[in-house]
Amino acid sequence: MARENYIFTSESVSEGHPDKVCDRISDAVLDAFISAECNARVACECFATTNRVVVGGEVGLSTKEKTREYVAKVEGIVRDCVRDIGYEQRKFHWEKLKVHNYLHEQSAHIAQGVDKDGAGDQGIMFGYATDETPEFMPAPILYAHKILQRLAEVRKSGAEPTLRPDAKSQLSVRYAGGKPVGVSSIVLSTQHASKKQTSQHIREIVEPYIREVLPEGWIDDATEWHVNPTGTFVIGGPDGDAGLTGRKIIVDTYGGAAPHGGGAFSGKDPTKVDRSAAYAARYLAKNVVAAGLAKRCVIQVSYAIGVAKPLSVYVDTYGTGKVPDAELERVVAEVMDLTPRGIREHLHLNHPIYARTSAYGHFGRLPEADGGFSWEKTDLAAALQKAI
Repeated sequence: MARENYIFTSESVSEGHPDKVCDRISDAVLDAFISAECNARVACECFATTNRVVVGGEVGLSTKEKTREYVAKVEGIVRDCVRDIGYEQRKFHWEKLKVHNYLHEQSAHIAQGVDKDGAGDQGIMFGYATDETPEFMPAPILYAHKILQRLAEVRKSGAEPTLRPDAKSQLSVRYAGGKPVGVSSIVLSTQHASKKQTSQHIREIVEPYIREVLPEGWIDDATEWHVNPTGTFVIGGPDGDAGLTGRKIIVDTYGGAAPHGGGAFSGKDPTKVDRSAAYAARYLAKNVVAAGLAKRCVIQVSYAIGVAKPLSVYVDTYGTGKVPDAELERVVAEVMDLTPRGIREHLHLNHPIYARTSAYGHFGRLPEADGGFSWEKTDLAAALQKAI
């Protein structure tokens, strides 16, 4: 029987965190190539350190000439990303940093399997949903994201000019009766402008926004606060700590509340099932819960490179299902084509919608008119109910 009274902790990082800077660049490169051709092949990695960004990986458009044309655009993409995030500090400045571009054409041996509508790689992917929040997300990661999103808004608007791009949050959420009811501790570390600013000063700036984001009554006199607990945090971003694409896979998904297959998302076009199948699994799990068929649901799918059909589909509702899990396994595979092509077409993934996913989580967001976050729709709930 599942525990009902416990504390669970998740963390988030801001768009200015070194790893997220790299995720943003990788996904912006992906968007540029998909804007050129909807079937572009992209596997773009990024490394960032003091005043330096290195981009590498495999890309492919319909002709070598067009591929080279878009590879040449990468330096401008890097600078635009860093500028939008807000880095203009002495040792990491969008205008002054050095860009190394090592993108090259996709391996023909990988392409041969994908061109036949097979998966771009082997692997296992998980999707998860829970009814504990309106977004069908675990509360700790959802609100850890929302805190940093709010701080980014007031930083970029100029309302809080002392804040800088690099930040991390961590929430320890109390559960009672299996539902989130409060926060036992809050950790917030944010880069700031002046060495003279103390931790107490930074807390005075950020606390009103944290209270604004969290549900009423979740913070009480027993809640522990740790704001910039090490003290001064002026040197931040890739100058303070090197960044790399794909190092925040738990932040990107469910904050540790559900299994993870191990594959990162950013910089990968939707033929890579690491990304597209993880989106499909989230979509199906969310629709299972939205349909009232379970209170919690995790779905695993697995693939082999070059093979279209998933090797397995697994469903676990943690004992909360209204029907047997084996029945849900049958039904989810009926209502959605889980081949790589089927996923791309159903979720409209061959569009430049990826840079916006690179910070504050790939899940729990609102579906957008241009197809962004299409995997967050609950338009399959009725079909699932009917199939059951």
